[in-house]
Amino acid sequence: MSKLIVDGVEVDVPPEYTLLQACEEAGAEIPRFCFHERLSIAGNCRMCLVEVKGGPPKPSASCAVAVRDLRPGPNGEPPVVLTKSPMVKKAREGVMEFLLINHPLDCPICDQGGECDLQDQAMAFGVDSSRFAENKRAVEDKYIGPLVRTSMNRCIHCTRCVRFTAEVAGTGDMGATGRGEDMEITTYLETAMRSELQGNVADLCPVGALLPKPYSFKARSWELVKTESFDVMDALGSSIRIDTRGREVMRILPRINDAVNEEWISDKTRQIVDGLKTKRLDRPYLRENGKLREASWQEAFEAIAAKIKQASPARIGAIAGDLCAVEEIFALRLLMQSLGAASIDCRQDGAKLDPSLGRASYIFNPAVAGIDEADGLIIIGSNPRKEAPVLNARIRKRWLRGGFPVAVIGEKVDLTYDYAYLGAGPETLASIAGNLPFKAEKPIVLIGQGAFARQDGRAILALAAQAAQALGAFNGGWNGFAVLHTAAARVGGLDLGCVPGQGGIDAQAMTRSGALDVLFLLGADEIAVEPGAFVIYQGTHGDRGAARADVILPGAVYTEKTGTYVNTEGRVQLADRANFPPGAAREDWAILRALSEVLGHKLPFDSLRALRGRLYAAHPHFAELDEIAAPPPFDTQALAAAGGDFANVPFTPAIADFYLTNPVARASAVMAECSAVAQGFAREAAE
Repeated sequence: MSKLIVDGVEVDVPPEYTLLQACEEAGAEIPRFCFHERLSIAGNCRMCLVEVKGGPPKPSASCAVAVRDLRPGPNGEPPVVLTKSPMVKKAREGVMEFLLINHPLDCPICDQGGECDLQDQAMAFGVDSSRFAENKRAVEDKYIGPLVRTSMNRCIHCTRCVRFTAEVAGTGDMGATGRGEDMEITTYLETAMRSELQGNVADLCPVGALLPKPYSFKARSWELVKTESFDVMDALGSSIRIDTRGREVMRILPRINDAVNEEWISDKTRQIVDGLKTKRLDRPYLRENGKLREASWQEAFEAIAAKIKQASPARIGAIAGDLCAVEEIFALRLLMQSLGAASIDCRQDGAKLDPSLGRASYIFNPAVAGIDEADGLIIIGSNPRKEAPVLNARIRKRWLRGGFPVAVIGEKVDLTYDYAYLGAGPETLASIAGNLPFKAEKPIVLIGQGAFARQDGRAILALAAQAAQALGAFNGGWNGFAVLHTAAARVGGLDLGCVPGQGGIDAQAMTRSGALDVLFLLGADEIAVEPGAFVIYQGTHGDRGAARADVILPGAVYTEKTGTYVNTEGRVQLADRANFPPGAAREDWAILRALSEVLGHKLPFDSLRALRGRLYAAHPHFAELDEIAAPPPFDTQALAAAGGDFANVPFTPAIADFYLTNPVARASAVMAECSAVAQGFAREAAE
């Protein structure tokens, strides 16, 4: 640790700290535009100037000077830093005056108003006049994609966006052209950005130069009610903030959570907003004579009850979808148990993961933060750039530090970092034990759903466990066996044991013609149901499940209910309600409770509190919010012996189109535009 005195306050800080960080440790406020904790240091805005006693006779850029670079006093006294001296005050006023020379000062019509760093710092550190009377320069606005709107007259060349795309996103989409007064920030040939994280540049921009395009001119920050929640667009469970005005969700922003998403979110998480209100189911429907008609709740329930009374328990099944909260899956399971039905499944993609093999067999055991400790990675049947873009950025961050070899078995794609390509299918995985791609003390073996959602998924699971053992992934207290899920509801469903019981059949078998008489789809839209069964669909959008349904029960999307989710690493997260469902739609647990009474099998709870009491009594780890329950010791022998023969068929990706993976995304016009742009890039690459 190093000592220094900041404005009379003595602090001990690590020598690698910058002066800016050291000053903040001492409680001093340091303005900045270009500096960001998660990006490299540029030192080009000069707003963070401080005075260093014994240093050069001019202000120093505190973001670019390390504490170790300071010299002690003549008698060994700690270095002295001043943040409020006359020199500093005059220097900051001069920098602010410079920054505002070309700024258009169009705050009344700028979407950044009220959240603008330039506004705030001009008020705190600027002056009320300027010595410059020349004409302001004009810069043409650029097209950089469907998610980010540009107003480049406002750009102050902090280069945060450039550094983000180069360092975090890994695509290098943005850069600077020209020099001096002619310098402009743009994309290559003014094309759309290619990253799945591009929306984060609007958060990073300290002025109104880069703004979220779908949110343009919609609302002001002070009009919005802010609700902390968690994302369900993938299985990472990123921390988010949902901003609403009245009953409408206006925007979704990231929250800082170093253990999961740091401060980034994917573009799908951020711009799914219009899909939350488009194509919504807001009342029950019944199918009569091949056509759906509006119905009352009572009519819908009575139609369901009539069909269930005619069916034997062995001919009744239920499938839980990818966006369901733990509470409704638990309620559905209780209802199926009360009906005597054993056919229930949460794995609508057909993944051969089984909770009977232990929790460690289906979670991301090293945890997301464990990527920072790892010293090697092998990716099997997964494309993390599409399946979890923020997790992929974390992998890239670790790769940039060095000493982190990456190998891939599966599809050969651009992951934004270099890797050794080993092969395409299970035969390569089977040969790992005799042909290690690297040696590491804390390796991670990352297995995606593309490896498990096949007929030989159990065999692949066993091969992956053997490969992890050969690589030394089970080393002392380290468990590098990491399953990357694509569905937010999957780990919670497996924790609840939402898989077929004795005599039951799995999701793939349930959808075949003649397999069942009654099939209940709880938000299950990613699976095709063949003709034959009477289908009850409880969900939110007029998507695939509703198109096949005989009865439709309108539910609530994730922003409209309080629900528990478990992310891919097994972390329990409680998402809060930000707004209310439209029309007659209700929260899913409440629909199941009301239906159970009509069926004559009343569920043992009347409120969400009572439901959670039952849930916590049966599965105590769900009560430990933001915690990862330690799984039992990893039985690698049992897991390795669980499989059988595998087919020499290449692994296929679990996600074909990143932007259209669920009913909310498919209802979004913004996601449709993003998908079209991405497909255009794919065609260009193929040509």
